[in-house]
Amino acid sequence: MDNRHTQTLISLLRKTHHAEWEATPSAQDAISWLNDLVGFLFPGNHLPKQTSYEGILKKNQIDLENILLSYLDPREVPIEDIVNAFYNSLGIIYQHLRQDAAKIHEYDPAATSVNEVIVSYPGFYAITVYRIANKLTRLDVPVLPRIISEYAHGKTGIDIHPNASINVPFIIDHGTGIVIGATSIIGSNVVIYQGVTLGALHVTKELSDVKRHPTVEDNVIIYARSTILGGNTVIGQSSIIGGSVFITKSVPPFSQVFNTHQVRITTKTNV
Repeated sequence: MDNRHTQTLISLLRKTHHAEWEATPSAQDAISWLNDLVGFLFPGNHLPKQTSYEGILKKNQIDLENILLSYLDPREVPIEDIVNAFYNSLGIIYQHLRQDAAKIHEYDPAATSVNEVIVSYPGFYAITVYRIANKLTRLDVPVLPRIISEYAHGKTGIDIHPNASINVPFIIDHGTGIVIGATSIIGSNVVIYQGVTLGALHVTKELSDVKRHPTVEDNVIIYARSTILGGNTVIGQSSIIGGSVFITKSVPPFSQVFNTHQVRITTKTNV
């Protein structure tokens, strides 16, 4: 790119940034803060025995406060109150995550221990980041919850909007390709397999304040590649949704829904 084109580009960027750009946190700082927090909650064996957990937590708290100060006006947003409320809730978040991990271990015959789930299961990692991001969202923190949610999405292939409401425990098996929309409501002991979408029937900006995504009640299992759409769609408790099912209407409790496509198997007689 020659100097003339470079100057034109820089001029355009300056005009655009000054006119349209809103303050946002550094993605790098947000991800670093998230990784430190997850490492504090589930430290494994890499920390020295004399580690000061109080010191680690205090640093993480200061980091969050600095991130919020970098793009929010403390005269308009009660940053100190938000930070205190978030860390006061961290014990409950941790207890919920332990319940999630224990239930995944109980459900998955391939899981050899709860620790294996915690350190290696992408579904559990996605749930961990969701529960952190969801708490920040409920404290009215803008932008940051979405940054860390999309980071988890990139790492795991699991897309959980931080606004979604997901009860405890929650089980994701395999997980790649799962999409859970912003107004989804998910009950307790729900199991979701890879490729499942909880989405909207219609996508327009005018529906931003409307419930657009399904409700899934307690003890439901949704198998791979199923798509469930619509804010009025309710999957009743203890139902089983088979693989590759497309649903836009409510399903009564204790239902079994399966795709009627039949697989035909024939055997060669002349080999």
